[in-house]
Amino acid sequence: MTERDLKNLKNRPVPAPIAQAKAEALRAALDAYDAAGMQSDQNFSDATQGDGTAPRPTHMITPKPRSFMMRLTSSHYAIAASLAAALVAVPVSLHYINQERAVPPRQTGILGTFSSDGARAPALKAEDEVRARVAEERAQMREEARRNQFAADAERKAAARIAAQPAHEPKPAPATIAAAPPPMGGQMSLGLANAPQPRGAAGGGRAYMGDARRVGSLDTMPPPRAGLEADRDRFNHVAENPVKQVTSDPVSTFSIDVDTASYGFVRRALNAGRLPPADAVRVEEMINYFQYDYPAPDSANAPFRPTVTVLPSLWNPDHQLVHIAVQGYELKSAERPRANLVFLVDVSGSMGSSDKLPLVKNALKMLVENLKPDDTVGLVTYAGSSGVALEPTRIADKGKIIAAIDALGAGGSTAGAAGIEDAYRLIDRNFDKEAVNRVILATDGDFNVGVSDQNQLKSIIEHKRKSGVFLSILGVGQGNYNDALMQTLAQNGNGTAAYIDTLNEARKVLVEEASSTLFPIAKDVKIQVEFNPAEVAEYRLVGYETRALRREDFNNDKVDAGDVGSGSAVTAIYEITPVGKKKLVDDLRYGQQPSADTAKPEPAAVDAKPGELGYLKLRYKLPGEDKSRLIELPIRKSDALRNVDQASQDVRFATAVATFAQMLKGGNFTGSVTYDDVIALAMTAKGEDPYGLRAEFVNLVRLAKSVK
Repeated sequence: MTERDLKNLKNRPVPAPIAQAKAEALRAALDAYDAAGMQSDQNFSDATQGDGTAPRPTHMITPKPRSFMMRLTSSHYAIAASLAAALVAVPVSLHYINQERAVPPRQTGILGTFSSDGARAPALKAEDEVRARVAEERAQMREEARRNQFAADAERKAAARIAAQPAHEPKPAPATIAAAPPPMGGQMSLGLANAPQPRGAAGGGRAYMGDARRVGSLDTMPPPRAGLEADRDRFNHVAENPVKQVTSDPVSTFSIDVDTASYGFVRRALNAGRLPPADAVRVEEMINYFQYDYPAPDSANAPFRPTVTVLPSLWNPDHQLVHIAVQGYELKSAERPRANLVFLVDVSGSMGSSDKLPLVKNALKMLVENLKPDDTVGLVTYAGSSGVALEPTRIADKGKIIAAIDALGAGGSTAGAAGIEDAYRLIDRNFDKEAVNRVILATDGDFNVGVSDQNQLKSIIEHKRKSGVFLSILGVGQGNYNDALMQTLAQNGNGTAAYIDTLNEARKVLVEEASSTLFPIAKDVKIQVEFNPAEVAEYRLVGYETRALRREDFNNDKVDAGDVGSGSAVTAIYEITPVGKKKLVDDLRYGQQPSADTAKPEPAAVDAKPGELGYLKLRYKLPGEDKSRLIELPIRKSDALRNVDQASQDVRFATAVATFAQMLKGGNFTGSVTYDDVIALAMTAKGEDPYGLRAEFVNLVRLAKSVK
């Protein structure tokens, strides 16, 4: 910086509130600048010509070369110029930060002159519009972060109150939070800086709370912060299934579930050194994450084969477990229909971190590599708005598809509903009634622009489901993960929900289990179990809380239920109390009360079917049919095993997973069982374990033990 540049800086107009500070700073800097120059000139003159004083001893005469003195002069000048720039930049920056909150009635600044009504010169109106949009987006982000933090704090307080109750008392669901968050103030802020946007970014990036770096670039991503980021993840609270008395409520009905998202999130939390939130643990998804070698059906026309095992309970010796295994038919390659897919990818600013959009891109490319040449793929993206990034393209033109995926970049807000609608419109234009028509949504669930209400999104998804379009979810990331929304979309879109936390998990879901992820063998699959009051006093369904159905829903073909993909295995476990054993619920003093499904008690059956613990029914529809089919199977007392060791490896391992999942949810029903008990049982049931998933589970139990 030259002396002329510095003086030009001094003469530049600045906002009135800081003019005096700027002038004083520049005056001090210029004084230092002039003093340094004079001293340098004097030193140079003394060193080359002498100053007329008495001669000094020879050994003290050390004249400096001209180049050295010039360097000294330049150093002083540079220091003075840097000081001036810093003293000017700090107040100017503070001024424009404050300017976002309130614009003074009239002020003159570096960027222009404001009039009393806030208008600026016509030449700068375009800049005003951009600044206004940025300010509005930042205000929205601050408000959203504030509300999320308020909700998270309220949920933690409610959970703490529930956890403080005695273990034998039922845990009520937290009351709906009716209070509004506190007014916007200085307690929470979002730090934003003018970092450059990545190539392909749409709009401004989303910022982490309290961090001044933008998320638009992977190089500027802040490291994960366990406490704060975990608090912003959103999960629905659902109370665990209660114990029911067979005399008053003998029938249990639920929709089948093959989602696995919960296991992925639990694994990520434990690997990060913390226990997952209790609401993040869904027992059925933990169990069904693993592949089991159950007896398989022989034909796609009868795509299920159920088997039942009765064994002693691991956590209560007076109780038994009824293990229900349903193995689905695995389509052969020649039987597999064509796939018509649309990838719907969230490219908003919240997807910028390395565990989100980059992971999604690699996952989708792996899926493309395993599709057939006549399958088609389209690509829709959404941030502040949505758009078609790739028209439906056959896999035979794989290079074009891969290039479109590689070009994705993150930035902007999240208009998720608009993206969903665009994806459905795209797939409708290429709809093939002989193919599997499926939208695959990859997102962290942060919908903050447009329709974001779960009920409204549910209506959109349900309407499209009836036309034969499936919706699957690939959830990613942490710190802003909206699991509640992901579950709503998947359950109402005839699809599955998976959580992708690593590239290995992406390979499992989209390569190793691609058929079960993409190609359904049955829809609206429901299970109903009726327990025999002559043999069973109480029962409790372990998991499936979000899949509960009414008794009359079982035979109603208009009631939607879960879909099952090719080769999927589904497991359900009941805990039962045999008649004569110690029960968890006391008998009624005044006799039988009306059941939950009828206005008054049903008369006792004429034939109590001695020797039967219960009766299993499974109802399903084939993909192209609207009328359901039925499979029935008695649950016999004579088939009960005397000890757990007699059960198959798959049954023992599923029991270990179910026990561990219940412990993570709080252990309300698992008694004195320990993590070591779970490890011991799982170690005996690892089997061949070709991908190491069961060994990984054992390690997760060890991690939970150490965290606890």
